[in-house]
Amino acid sequence: MMTEKIGKVTLDTTFYSGVDSYSDGDETEELILDIVKNEEGYEYSHREYANWAVLYHLSRQRENIVEPMTLMPEDELLEIGAGMGAVTGAFARKCKKVDCIELSKRRSLVNAYRHRDMDNINIYIGNFQDIPVTKQYDVVTLIGVFEYAYYYIDARTPYTAFLERIAACLKPGGRIYIAIENKLGMKYFAGYNEDHTGNAFLGIEGYRNDDRVRTFTKSQLTDMLSGSGFGNISFYYPFPDYKLPTVIYDEDTIKQMPVGYAKHSNYDSDACVTFDQVKAFESLRDTDEISLFANSFLIEAVKENGSNESKVC
Repeated sequence: MMTEKIGKVTLDTTFYSGVDSYSDGDETEELILDIVKNEEGYEYSHREYANWAVLYHLSRQRENIVEPMTLMPEDELLEIGAGMGAVTGAFARKCKKVDCIELSKRRSLVNAYRHRDMDNINIYIGNFQDIPVTKQYDVVTLIGVFEYAYYYIDARTPYTAFLERIAACLKPGGRIYIAIENKLGMKYFAGYNEDHTGNAFLGIEGYRNDDRVRTFTKSQLTDMLSGSGFGNISFYYPFPDYKLPTVIYDEDTIKQMPVGYAKHSNYDSDACVTFDQVKAFESLRDTDEISLFANSFLIEAVKENGSNESKVC
C-alpha cells in the first residue's frame, strides 16, 4: 500500500496508473490547485472569475445537491468520481466516514488540500474497476459520473455493469445517489449545447458511436436501476441543473414550480437559443410531463435485500 498525508486526509496511490487521463487542462488545474493550497476563504462567482472551470470546481453552490439526500451521522459513504472535492466536504460534515475514488491524482490533491482539516476522508486514486472494495457502505454517490461509465467499466453494457457493481458495494438497504443531466432536458430543446460534447441537440438526436458519454431519460434510468437490484426509486429535480443548483424540487413540488431560477448554469459556451425554457416550463405547470423535461435529475434508489451480496465489489 502506498499512501501519503495532506493534512488529515489520506491519499492512497496503490492503484494509480501514473497518468491523469481526464483534465480541464494543465494550466487551469494547476491554477485551481494553487488556489486551494494558498488562498484562504476562496469563493468565486461567474461575475468575479471568468474561468468556468474554476467556478465549477470551487463554488460552494455545488454543495446544494446534497440537501435532499438522507445522510446519517453513522453512515459510511463511498464517493465515486470525487473530482476536486466539490461535494466531498458536504458529505464529510454529515457522515462518519467518506471514501473517495478518483482517476486523477492532481484532482485528488485539490480535494485533499481543500479538506485538509477533516480527518474522516480517504481518497483512493485509480479506476473504480481496478480498486478492490472489500467493505459495504451505507451510501454510494455518483455526482456527474454515471454518464462516464465507459471510462470506469470495461464491459459490453458498462452502465448496467456499473450499477451492478455498485450494488455489491452497498449494505442491504443502502442508498445510491446519482446526479446527471436529463437527455431530454428542456434546455437542450431550447438550443443549449449538450454538456459533455458541446454540440447542440446531440443527446436528443442520439449520440454518435464514438461519443464515450451518455445521458438518459427518466424512464431509462428507472429501468436500469430496477434491473440492477435497486428499488424505492425517487427523483428530484435541481434547477437550473445539478451543477450549480439554486432550487431542488421533489416529485410533487415540481408541478407547482415557480419561475425565477437562472436559465442556465454553465458559462463556457454560447448557445443559439430557440425559445425561452422558463416560459416552456411555466406552460407545463400542474402536469405530469413537466418532470420529463427537467434539465437534470438527482435520483435516490435503495438496494433491495438479497441483491449482489459479494464481499468484494
